Amino acid sequence: MDLAPETTADDTTPGGAAFGGDEAGLFEQPIIVERPATQQIPFVFSSPHSGRYYPESFVKGSNLDPVTLRRSEDCFVEEIFGGAVALGAPLLQARFPRAYLDANREPYELDPTMFAEPLPPHVNTRSLRVAGGLGTIARVVADSAEIYREPLAYAVAEQRIAHLYMPFHETLRELLEQTLKTFGCAVLIDCHSMPSVGGPADEDSGFDRPDIVLGDRYGTSCAAAVTAEAERILKRLGYSVVRNNPYAGGFNTEHYGRPAQGLHALQIELNRALYMDELRLERSRNFMRVRADMAAFAAEMAERDWSALGAGMRGAAF
Repeated sequence: MDLAPETTADDTTPGGAAFGGDEAGLFEQPIIVERPATQQIPFVFSSPHSGRYYPESFVKGSNLDPVTLRRSEDCFVEEIFGGAVALGAPLLQARFPRAYLDANREPYELDPTMFAEPLPPHVNTRSLRVAGGLGTIARVVADSAEIYREPLAYAVAEQRIAHLYMPFHETLRELLEQTLKTFGCAVLIDCHSMPSVGGPADEDSGFDRPDIVLGDRYGTSCAAAVTAEAERILKRLGYSVVRNNPYAGGFNTEHYGRPAQGLHALQIELNRALYMDELRLERSRNFMRVRADMAAFAAEMAERDWSALGAGMRGAAF
């Protein structure tokens, strides 16, 4: 199901974001899929948090100025990992911002205090992510600033989930299923960025972070060889790398990582100070170097024979 063109939409200005856009237009084109002419490698790259199309109604209904609204955004991550497409891997990216809807959550992780009426029984109101204000519809941005001026109608959440969340995950499942069918295994690289210093609500509050954090849900979301090879390559490229601290992988890593079925998921968190000005939300002079390094990382990962990851499976796993 292709719900978006296969090239990156020009919906932003350099270093900026689209504000005052039409919500209906976002619902009509919630995602972008960049595809190679032929998929050559058993990898799917995904960027669920780099969307920067902010509907006018959302901005007007927020307590926050546009720059503050962007604090949760994984700025430019889809560009950083864009070189994977030329190597023969698809890249899925959300156009919607994380502050508007978070595609790295369960479909219905919602904070009941945000809504004007009681939530239905199927909603997960008790997760740690909801408690932190970062559910499917976030209550706060990354620095814990409250997003909304007034309570939301539950219908708002239903609308965003139906028009944004579901298309993103339907497309991701299809990409992974097709990859599994073609290659006998599939590896999801879930691409993210992180603030360079732990925030007030983080376990590492006030501490400088490493260059890269690899999250494999403590060894459960992908084969050990995938994490080990990613770590080896990234360290060879000169980056400091740690595993699962402070990020072990979110919903997507946990949900799609099914090694026994030939599906593997690895989350990559890039320190934003590597490639951007975190205060001004602009690309830094190191941006192109980091982009080239991530292309080199993807190329070296692609050179390895991963057929042993498939456990003899060729078919649907969902």
